[in-house]
Amino acid sequence: MKQIDLYNGKNILVLGLAKSGTATAILLHSLGANVIVNDRNPMENNESAQLLLSKGMEVICGGHPLSIFDRNIDVVFKNPGIPYTNPLVEAALEKDIPVLTEVELAYQISEANFIAITGSNGKTTTTTLIDEILTQDSKLPLIAGNIGKVAVEVAQQATSDNIMVTELSSFQLMGIQTFRPKISVFLNIFEAHLDYHGTVDNYAEAKAAIMKNQTAEDYAVVNADDPVIMKLIQSTSATIIPFSVSKKVDGAFIDDNTIYFKGEKVIDTKDIVLPGKHSLENILAAVAAVKLVGASNESIYNVLTTFTGVRHRLQYVDMIQKRRFYNDSKATNILATQKAIAAFEEDIILLAGGLDRGNDFDDLLPYLKNVKALITFGETAGKLEKTATEAGIKEIKHVDNVEKAVPVAYEMSSEGDVILLSPACASWDQYKTFEQRGDIFINAVHKLK
Repeated sequence: MKQIDLYNGKNILVLGLAKSGTATAILLHSLGANVIVNDRNPMENNESAQLLLSKGMEVICGGHPLSIFDRNIDVVFKNPGIPYTNPLVEAALEKDIPVLTEVELAYQISEANFIAITGSNGKTTTTTLIDEILTQDSKLPLIAGNIGKVAVEVAQQATSDNIMVTELSSFQLMGIQTFRPKISVFLNIFEAHLDYHGTVDNYAEAKAAIMKNQTAEDYAVVNADDPVIMKLIQSTSATIIPFSVSKKVDGAFIDDNTIYFKGEKVIDTKDIVLPGKHSLENILAAVAAVKLVGASNESIYNVLTTFTGVRHRLQYVDMIQKRRFYNDSKATNILATQKAIAAFEEDIILLAGGLDRGNDFDDLLPYLKNVKALITFGETAGKLEKTATEAGIKEIKHVDNVEKAVPVAYEMSSEGDVILLSPACASWDQYKTFEQRGDIFINAVHKLK
């Protein structure tokens, strides 16, 4: 870990706790900052707040009082999920106080280079593939970011021998100033998180920040099949490495059922065990990233011939009476569900629904041809049922939750069918996380068996 003095003696506001906020506050305190912590949850039963208080930090809980700025705040580090409409964030920006996320701090202290991955869909699978291939190749990766391991914690352990493999959301990328990955990976752009960003353009620009500080000495691995991304790369100085599932490019591509990188054969697609055509985008991006740091084709082959997927991302759960169950709870938007459905040729019993962000589901219509039945739950149930009716799906049922959907789906299914949880919505109307939703589905399947 680099010993930096950027924050020594500075008044730093850490806004919002959870894992990243707590870790950020502890690190800043150790770097000599005067840390003021603000969390909306009351001090009572707030273990993180109590921990920071015991370490000598000032902790203000239960609201967001503007009087915090009487302390002459120099920098704000906010939890990525806190919107920019938060009164403290708005006040900081009005006062020209930098508002950062912990990714910036992780970069500032890390001795290791970063491979940073973003996109609307496929981030976790791509990040995991890169990590596993580099591990296989003895490149000493450290996985971090939106995948569940707080970047500032991981970065403290990183040396120059490591590679930080970091999944980044648009929320995290909005709070960077100097963050500069050696390799950025930009998978795709799809309409998402409009309740946070307001417009698709704002969302795309937030994602594109992953490339903004890169130079010609750095690489941007980008989806050549995504027109939005191809427009956004015009503003970066990075060396562009494209990948494409549809055409030959000067990067990673598929030709005659074989994956190539810059003309070199890497692996035949028939040897890849990860299901679904959509997975090839993630695989191509991962191949490009690892080849840029010198990974061998042998290591790539060993991983791609054994890697069956990430938990909650088109995860095979079990087979019961010749019905296959798949958990795709991470499908929190329409694009993810489109790709999940397209991964199967069999008839599908689709389980979908969740948080209503104001969108409709017309974009699902062309993908519902092999969906023979729909089971809905959550706030968007009515909208999904309307779309299913327009698609000509005859069997549509509404249930209270995911757990109740599983036995109903089994009763509606036949031998050879796929029973697929792919909600097309965030989980927060009924569940704390998509992981909780997926775990409930898995447990219900096991209970059914």
